[in-house]
Amino acid sequence: MPRSISIRRDFPYETVHDDVRVPLPDGTLLYARVWRPVTDEPVPALLEYLPYRLTDWTAPRDAQRHPWYAGHGYASVRVDLRGHGNSEGLPGAPHDATELSDAVAVVDWLAGQPWCTGRVGMFGGAWGGLAALRVAALAPDALRAVVAVCSTDDPYEDGVHYKGGSVLAAGLPARSAALLACVCRPPDPVYAGERWRELWLRRLEAVRPCAHTWLAHQTHDDHWRAGSVREDLGGVRAAVLAVGGRHDPYRNAVLRLVEALPQDRVRGILGPWSHQYPDRGLPPGPSIGFLQETLRWWDRHLKDLDNDVMAEPLLRSWITSSHPPATVYEELPGRWAADPSWPSPYVTPVVYALGGAPVPVRSPQHTGLDAGPLLPRGQDAGLPPDQRDEDAGSACFDVPVPAEGPALEILGRPRAVLALRCEAPTGQVAVRLCDVAPDGASTLVTRGVLNLSARYGTDRTVEAQPGETVEAVVDLDAAGHAFAPGHRVRLAVSSAYWPWIWPQPDAAGFTLDPAASSLTLPVRSHTGDAVEFEPPEHAEPLAVVIPATLEEPRPERLVVRDVAKDEWRLESVPPETGTRVHPDGLEVAEEALETATITADDPLSARTRCTWSLRLHRPDAAWDVRITTRSTLTCDAHTFTATDEVICTEGREVVFHRTWEERIPRTAG
Repeated sequence: MPRSISIRRDFPYETVHDDVRVPLPDGTLLYARVWRPVTDEPVPALLEYLPYRLTDWTAPRDAQRHPWYAGHGYASVRVDLRGHGNSEGLPGAPHDATELSDAVAVVDWLAGQPWCTGRVGMFGGAWGGLAALRVAALAPDALRAVVAVCSTDDPYEDGVHYKGGSVLAAGLPARSAALLACVCRPPDPVYAGERWRELWLRRLEAVRPCAHTWLAHQTHDDHWRAGSVREDLGGVRAAVLAVGGRHDPYRNAVLRLVEALPQDRVRGILGPWSHQYPDRGLPPGPSIGFLQETLRWWDRHLKDLDNDVMAEPLLRSWITSSHPPATVYEELPGRWAADPSWPSPYVTPVVYALGGAPVPVRSPQHTGLDAGPLLPRGQDAGLPPDQRDEDAGSACFDVPVPAEGPALEILGRPRAVLALRCEAPTGQVAVRLCDVAPDGASTLVTRGVLNLSARYGTDRTVEAQPGETVEAVVDLDAAGHAFAPGHRVRLAVSSAYWPWIWPQPDAAGFTLDPAASSLTLPVRSHTGDAVEFEPPEHAEPLAVVIPATLEEPRPERLVVRDVAKDEWRLESVPPETGTRVHPDGLEVAEEALETATITADDPLSARTRCTWSLRLHRPDAAWDVRITTRSTLTCDAHTFTATDEVICTEGREVVFHRTWEERIPRTAG
């Protein structure tokens, strides 16, 4: 059974909270909310720094953890980025230099407050975690500890933009559309005051869809390195706790961080979770007492308390047991494992030759519809279903696990080395590792993809010569899994993986030579692990009301096939949608739909469309604002075409309407 979440109301300290404005060196004021313990003594500060509107969008989540930290003797601070929420200024590109310098200024401001000891920690999930790592790489004196959750040190290699040198069709367009809808929301007059409209209109004039910039940088170039910290880890002086989940696309960063940083100031946790904090009780579990675990981290590195947090093993990982495929699990079966270093002395690379005659691989373009969402967040359709339909469009190679004997346990990143005879200058390969039960059910364990023009590195493109045999090395995402005796380890290789991967212009596929190909599994042999976490607990939740509705909700993920055209359309509803009424009277209603369409034999038919409709309404103040955005991405053999539209209204008046159409050369993607 899933672990229930305890609500804590009794803390060592009483708490207060205030909304303040943090001044930046250029005079811009950032909106912040500060929870503090009631004490005459200064305390360390904790910073969460995000673009996501602290007065409404993240308010329910913030209420779970910031007051909890304050009740344990910390000033816990949530700050909206420049040009977002109720902060002043104009929005910039995600993770740009201004965002970074602003964050350093906020850290310095916190350290200089009379209620602060001068020591600061930063934490956050995804965007907030990367912001914390980037600031840590600059090593400001005040920043002593970081907790990065479901985040990355390299936003090109992990995340929602690219993977293996290929455009993430399931991520890049949808992420750009979601951020466009986010940044177009106005400041709230209750918090921003009479200037809200002026700030909003100035902000809207500066808005630009992120997809245009992201698609202009299709290789791992200086643009991505500027927003990364992977090359700058040597500058990190703060203690880093890296936390990830098996079903989160950022999880590889946990292994990189525990390997690269000195062991006296890094620890890693890889759980069974999706893209979320690991204490929210959302599937898949088990959840852990994340706040208690991080409190130990803060106490050691911000208060110098002599606790045992650094006596924990370098890496604690959830090893999942074999289980039937399903799109949601309350809890995944398995156990916690402990490794003293990384690479682990308990893990041995074992090479399995594929063997056999050459196999032509020309997958239908809709192979990949059962991949599941790129960023699962605990929804009912959040994980991949049975992979048998996907296996049918792939070349499959099975390794049996003996029925008499132990489970085959892996921990780390499997690797496939494939000899491919290319039929065209461009192409891609998708590799899935599945656990196949005796009844044939196929459960996805992990996967990896490679744009074949990136086979010498994602910082360059090298096209193949038709008829040339190339070596494709595909590193699959990190996994911890135990294949049960009598099951089979399946390597499935396809030439398409829509809508995760935007297809290359040619659908010719390739011929795979199994005799010159192999699979390497990181086999773990240690079983004497002892890892325990406290059960999850939060502060008292925010009293947000979700009104009842008679409308039938859309399916979370719906596949529609036009049989005559052999056209396939995937419709997805992001989990952030719905109607919420906040305790301060604000009503927020959001609707969104993401579609990905392709025909079975034409890679140039690929198309994504994302629509968002938002209403922010204060009935008592006669304040009523609506934002509508529409974003599409299409292609031909040489060009991406990105089209975006924004319409903003106040009452019945249209105050902003703009469209963009950008044609971007396909240099790699």
